[in-house]
Amino acid sequence: MKAAEAWNGSLGRHWAAHADRYDAMLAPFDAALFDAAAIGVLDRVLDIGCGTGGTSRAAARFAARGRVTGVDVSEPLVARARALSAHLRDGAVTFEVGDAQTYPFEPGGFDVAISRGGVMFFADPVAAFTHIGEALRPGGRLAFVCPRPAPPGGGEREALTRLASLVGGDQAVDTSVAAAMASLSDPERTGAVLEAAGFESVSVRPVSAATRWGADAADAADFFLSRKQGPRVTGGIRAAAADVFRPYETPEGVLLEAGTWVVTARRPH
Repeated sequence: MKAAEAWNGSLGRHWAAHADRYDAMLAPFDAALFDAAAIGVLDRVLDIGCGTGGTSRAAARFAARGRVTGVDVSEPLVARARALSAHLRDGAVTFEVGDAQTYPFEPGGFDVAISRGGVMFFADPVAAFTHIGEALRPGGRLAFVCPRPAPPGGGEREALTRLASLVGGDQAVDTSVAAAMASLSDPERTGAVLEAAGFESVSVRPVSAATRWGADAADAADFFLSRKQGPRVTGGIRAAAADVFRPYETPEGVLLEAGTWVVTARRPH
């Protein structure tokens, strides 16, 4: 299954139904993303792979007299984004269903492009980033967050490996999506892709944060297993999943340390 099909199928519907939960999980990386993006009050912002619009709405607070356009291949996610953003001023944020690799953006129509985990799924990354660069004005900025490989022996890798073994071959996340998630995990490759796409001043730096999976171990297990496709989850699997999360319970919830790359680049003047 292609990633676009997954995001328009059960995976996209799950993210749309649990928008608050996913936003809370990813929120610890927002400060690093927006610090890197340096959005100005008049900026025209492009949010790539905008999902349910959490980053688009946050960008609109920085671009208080500008505008934000969110683009995503997933119809369920864009529909949810529009519903969650209906209270904003007219024109502050708009959402479009489309692939940022080919979407007909206005040339030079944006000052900054951002993405929180939405740029790893392109069929041709160089072509996609070239197209995105053409949508930026000369000197326009690109800032995005993408997954960084979990270190061997780290809590996140150990927990997710054990959880994957519980669901066996019937993965909770489609394998095509999982493969795409790692497509920009090598910072040298990422830099080479962006430079081949015409960007300059490329910077890739690591950021770590604790991601919240649930209120407690049982809640985190329910959330993880709710993403699973296929036969109904047995009580034994549910209990075993809770046991995996239990060592990571804190007063603030179940927290797993996760790592990302924060990537910035600029279109030449």
